[in-house]
Amino acid sequence: MTRNVFVIGLNDMNAERLKRLRGVEDVVFHQLLTPAQVSETQDFDIPAMLMEAEAKLDAFDGSIDAIVGYIDFPVSTMLPLLCKKYGTRNASLESLLKCEHKYWSRKAMAEVIPEHTPNFTAFDPFDDNALSRIGEADLRFPFFVKPIKSSGSRLGFRIDSPEDFDYATEKLRAEIGQISEPFNYVLDQADLPDDIKAVEGHYCMAEQVIGGRQCTVEGYVHDGDVVPYGTVDSIRYPQVLSFFYYLYPSTLPRRVQETMWEVTRKVMSHIGYDNAGFNVEYYWDEVQNRIWLLEINTRIAQSHCDLFEMVDGVSHQQVTVDLGLGRKPDMPQGEGTDNVAAEFFYRVFFNDATVARVPSRAEIEVAAEQVEGTRIVSYVSKNTQLSDLPEQDAYSYAVASVWMGAKKQSKLLWNYEQVMKKLNYEFTDIVE
Repeated sequence: MTRNVFVIGLNDMNAERLKRLRGVEDVVFHQLLTPAQVSETQDFDIPAMLMEAEAKLDAFDGSIDAIVGYIDFPVSTMLPLLCKKYGTRNASLESLLKCEHKYWSRKAMAEVIPEHTPNFTAFDPFDDNALSRIGEADLRFPFFVKPIKSSGSRLGFRIDSPEDFDYATEKLRAEIGQISEPFNYVLDQADLPDDIKAVEGHYCMAEQVIGGRQCTVEGYVHDGDVVPYGTVDSIRYPQVLSFFYYLYPSTLPRRVQETMWEVTRKVMSHIGYDNAGFNVEYYWDEVQNRIWLLEINTRIAQSHCDLFEMVDGVSHQQVTVDLGLGRKPDMPQGEGTDNVAAEFFYRVFFNDATVARVPSRAEIEVAAEQVEGTRIVSYVSKNTQLSDLPEQDAYSYAVASVWMGAKKQSKLLWNYEQVMKKLNYEFTDIVE
């Protein structure tokens, strides 16, 4: 019997990945909403998107066996609403919001893993006395600010002075409505405690600066059993907050990874998250030998899909699909063609610029052929204004990603340099 899996925001690249999963011979994947609606934009009309998704599901002449997604907000927050209505498996909306609402998430962490939770407070960026209130919460410079609902590193700022805070609040006031308005709609659908209800979608977080070697623990919960299955290193460009590449498997000491996995089991069980994938971002402060939990994401990391396929033999979309169908994920270990794999981000560190030239499709193909198994995705076209790109951090723009595997990490880095020599991007109207 055919089983029908609806994937929110399904694109061609992921449709091909899904065909290579285990146990999907009898599964048909259907697109539910387009990438343009849910990920290639910064405007999210969640009620309208839900209405369109429900209309397609209601009109479908067949079984609706799973509704899944692998994209951050707004997809992650729409999934529990759709799954509840159509009787498919997913985490509850409240348990998901305990991860995605950054203030609620920090409060839950402080209850069960206080030694891994930095000092934090919520604040209203439209409050002219916000900086004083942050000080009253015993937070001193430097600290970090971000929206209580953020995706990627969007609208995140390190604050070293009152001038930095003024700059950050100016940006937050101008842009946070794109996140807060749709997020408030989701919050209105949930049963929230009074203290969380008071911290609305336009609020922000101020947190103690934490740092060290950053990584992500990928995992899932199946019928209450919390299962971490891989750790991916997040390597930044020198002296900046922007990511250079993700590396799998992690090079952190085994004892550090095991502690992170145990912390992950503890906090996800405490939150009550179930029957869905997740990833938890950590720092290991090597000097103080201290582990900090940065944040919890209620989805697999799409950037890591090819890394798991190269090293373990299958994309960890296996987790998303298996859980959606109500079965324990069939994730292998070490069955891929490579020992290590990475996604590299080619970035430009301008305040803004216009793209004057991008590599042609033929040039991209030639560059990818430098190293077998390499995949390159360009995110810009000629005349793209960098500031129009969605989901960018505050310090750079990612214009392309390069996925590749190798037998060892040093070879990966050398291979990346060879590939990038074949790609030529040019920019005009550069704002330094």
